[in-house]
Amino acid sequence: MNTSNPFIDLMMDLLDNAVLSWALVACGFAQLSKLFVELIKNKRFRIGVLFETGGMPSSHSALVTAAAAGVGLELGFDHSGFALASTIAFIVMYDASGIRRSAGLIASKLNQLPADLFPSELGKDLKENLGHTRLEVLVGSLIGPLIALPGIVFLGSPIHLFHLIR
Repeated sequence: MNTSNPFIDLMMDLLDNAVLSWALVACGFAQLSKLFVELIKNKRFRIGVLFETGGMPSSHSALVTAAAAGVGLELGFDHSGFALASTIAFIVMYDASGIRRSAGLIASKLNQLPADLFPSELGKDLKENLGHTRLEVLVGSLIGPLIALPGIVFLGSPIHLFHLIR
């Protein structure tokens, strides 16, 4: 759709991008599922898990694997775009289970130290739940394609879906 308004054209292009849309849906589903994990694991309903990093499952992993799978589906799994998307997905997942998880474990140890060891401008309570276990990353990485691929194949982009129900 080509209008005289570039902003509207951009928004229409974004709404017609099935890969982006379903990757975001997969990410949102993974993040929402943290509510149920919290309910089952800790027997409490805590809305704050929706705004936190870390935990089961990894929504970042769901996002990047959904996008990579969608790119592969649309362009072909032998396409360099799929290779790039997959490489970025592996980096994100490695970072989540490696570097960010290690930073959270270090923060946990630092939080156990006496408060007078810290300069007052730093504060004491460092965020500890930064990364993910390998299982949390694995589950998130499975959620991504399981949501995105059927969504792209059977429903398409939001604009396509709108035309189907209209």
